[in-house]
Amino acid sequence: MTNADTKTTVAAPKRDHDSPWKEALERFFPESLALLFPAIHAEIDWSAPYRALDSELQQITGDADSGRCYADKLLDVRTTDGRETWVLVHVEVQGGAQALFSKRMFQYNYRIRDRYDRSVVSLAVLSDSNRRFRPVCYEDGRWGCRILFEFPVVKLLDYAEPARWAELEASDNVFALVVMAQIRAKVTDDAETLKGWKFRLIRMMYERGYERALILELFRLIDWMIRLPAGLEADFRQQLYAYEEQQRMPYVTTVEQAGIQRGEAMILLAQLQEKFGPDTADAYRERITAAESEQLLQWSKRILSAETPETIFH
Repeated sequence: MTNADTKTTVAAPKRDHDSPWKEALERFFPESLALLFPAIHAEIDWSAPYRALDSELQQITGDADSGRCYADKLLDVRTTDGRETWVLVHVEVQGGAQALFSKRMFQYNYRIRDRYDRSVVSLAVLSDSNRRFRPVCYEDGRWGCRILFEFPVVKLLDYAEPARWAELEASDNVFALVVMAQIRAKVTDDAETLKGWKFRLIRMMYERGYERALILELFRLIDWMIRLPAGLEADFRQQLYAYEEQQRMPYVTTVEQAGIQRGEAMILLAQLQEKFGPDTADAYRERITAAESEQLLQWSKRILSAETPETIFH
């Protein structure tokens, strides 16, 4: 038996792809259509505002018999010929039974038309890891009565092929990074390998020269999609902080350190209130929230033996 045969690998933890996909679709809706459905993107008037119809979607999905709605988004757009159209994007994460998914596509489309009397275009994004899961229509019929509901489909796993992956890496579309993160999270079982991919994708944001706000948005989504075991996550963070320092772009570092500092301040305020009462905590609140982490640590140590607040903050 070789070393390769006996090598143990750390499995990546289970990931929640639902919420980040919903957020990504709403935040980067034009970019997602441009990348995944370019012909449809070309027929939408992007100079006109579009809006998410979350409450309208919720009204028709509550009692669907085909299971949980994974990451569906309903949006109102205007086409280049001036018509208002609703676009319903279904994101299938798990790749279950094709008949159930196709039925859900049909149900939601029909329910929206019936309830709101709107033209609806249904699109399917298959983000699962089942290569055989490729529904393209819903069909039912008997005795000459027939329903055929067809819908455009994109299978993200197809982008894992070398030629398609190269397209994503070469794309200047920011949504390509979201797609790459989804693919690597789905197809990579070894957590160490996944850590390498996570850093590579994050580094691409800096190399492309994105603005700070966009980097932080994309980082949050990618970080949400690609989860690592605690030890490897700490290693990734240190690698990222070192890279940001080298590039003199401490975007994530600054935000996370600020979050840690806020947490330290809240803990100290809670300790102060517990020991000396709420009036004392309020009296020192402004000073505590403005303090640096090192100072907060010193005060937290002093509070353990302090008999008066003044001995803490002298």
